[in-house]
Amino acid sequence: MRRKACWAILACLCIAACSSSGVLQTMKQKEVDEAADSRTPTKPRDARTRAKLHTELGSLYLQDGNLAVALEELTIAIDIDPDYAKAYATRGLAGFRVREMQSADQDFRRALSLDANDPEINNNYGWFLCQVGREKEAITFFQQAIKNPLYETPEKAYLNAGSCYAKLGELVTAENYVQQSLLIAPNNPQALLQLASINYERGHLELAKQQLSSLLRRTEPSAEALWLGVRIERRLGERVAEAKYVSQLRRRFPLSPEAQQLLRGNFE
Repeated sequence: MRRKACWAILACLCIAACSSSGVLQTMKQKEVDEAADSRTPTKPRDARTRAKLHTELGSLYLQDGNLAVALEELTIAIDIDPDYAKAYATRGLAGFRVREMQSADQDFRRALSLDANDPEINNNYGWFLCQVGREKEAITFFQQAIKNPLYETPEKAYLNAGSCYAKLGELVTAENYVQQSLLIAPNNPQALLQLASINYERGHLELAKQQLSSLLRRTEPSAEALWLGVRIERRLGERVAEAKYVSQLRRRFPLSPEAQQLLRGNFE
């Protein structure tokens, strides 16, 4: 489960049942033990196995926000096994986080040259392209992920494709992809929020308000959800409701990009 979590959109990351620091300590000890085994002539270590271990460590450090160590572990993995696609793809995600976009793009492309059919790599590269303004290119990679019958979490690619189509202004298509995502994972808060956002963009304000209210009754609000609430109520002319969302956004997420948009008055 933890390995799969490393390949999700860089949001909503959580390590269950223990703190990330505890996981990292355990993994680090495992690395030390296995490294010792590799120096024992009777226990030779396979390069791919060691590369996988360092990739897992890099993914955990990436989740934990320790980007420098994450990059170090992923580079070690690639040095051990230069043909391990997941190490390059994970380093591509880390590269995005440190704003090294050219290096990140190169890592993703190298990963795909090694394993063009891996659905997680295709999905994550599509997500990367959508984040850097290359939405039309991104769609191809989401579709490549979706059509793979072995993909265990196609709802992620459907949702990412929907978000990307929304950025392109193709809102009907965007909604169709998000609805497909919800058919697979009906209670995914990210998909429900995206659906409300799409309806807001389409001018279906009452529907967007209803969908957002339903979501917030079941989950803790995110900065993105509160910001959407501000804009929905503002366009509906509901000043009291708008003020409530504004208050929550300022109190809960004062340093968020959404709070900065509020301060600047960039409501659209």
